[in-house]
Amino acid sequence: MNSDLRNRKRWGKRLLIIGRVALGMVFVVAAYMKMKPQPAMAWSLASIKTSLSMFAMGVDSYQILPPWAVSLVAHWLPPFELLLGLWLLTGLALRASSLIAALMISGFFVAMTSAYERGLTISCGCFGPGEQIGPKRLIEEGVMLLPLALAVCIAAFLAARKGNEGDQSPLEVTVGLGDTARR
Repeated sequence: MNSDLRNRKRWGKRLLIIGRVALGMVFVVAAYMKMKPQPAMAWSLASIKTSLSMFAMGVDSYQILPPWAVSLVAHWLPPFELLLGLWLLTGLALRASSLIAALMISGFFVAMTSAYERGLTISCGCFGPGEQIGPKRLIEEGVMLLPLALAVCIAAFLAARKGNEGDQSPLEVTVGLGDTARR
């Protein structure tokens, strides 16, 4: 019985690692796709600013934010997504990072649903230009990404509550350094 419980805990830890790595990669890829230079442009600060300005047009197409907030959101959201993705990949303060990720994906889902319900035929902007908001994209977001974010968030809180490695780095979980660090 005790061995069965240990096996379940190990699988729970492994699934949490897989989930947070997948969620972290979603945010890293989304940020990269929004920030990458336009075709025929080299990587530079100017090319990234150009890409973020192009992303601002996508943010504005949702018709949710006032004009003064569009540029602010468009220029800060992708770098924040990149940092959040990297934060999730490290596994540090997983409860906080997974909660922020779940809230962000929930907000994105609400914005996309709102745009779809209002009949806007716009690009999602989730992974750069080109993805039209429609039933397919809403299902992808609502059936895959939102449940993943919620599962990682809930698992991180449960692991921390049970005294497991919910807020440890992958090295601590893999090598077992978390047990000695808590003593």
